[in-house]
Amino acid sequence: MVFLIVTFVLCLPLVLFLLSNTEVVRLGLWPTDYGLEVHLSIAILVAMAIAFLLGALVVWVSELSQRRRARRAERKVRLLEAQIEAMQAPAATPMSLPPTGVMVGGQNSP
Repeated sequence: MVFLIVTFVLCLPLVLFLLSNTEVVRLGLWPTDYGLEVHLSIAILVAMAIAFLLGALVVWVSELSQRRRARRAERKVRLLEAQIEAMQAPAATPMSLPPTGVMVGGQNSP
């Protein structure tokens, strides 16, 4: 339900923008005679979508190094935790001492 409300709130201004900018404009590529006639609102929205996607791509590429560092750090943490567990395992098992009255080294122990 919340998704529908948010979608409606975001789409209403978009639809109003599309309905209020219905003029046809000609978009051309300068060195050529190639041109395209589209509604002004469509041209603006397509330009905004392209700019958004390019910005998202720039942010994604800039975050690659941060993700790589985070993965390396997580790997190191797992390795160090395994080393700590390996070091604590022998300490958890107490050393067994020989019982009293058993001959050690050829003599009776007290």
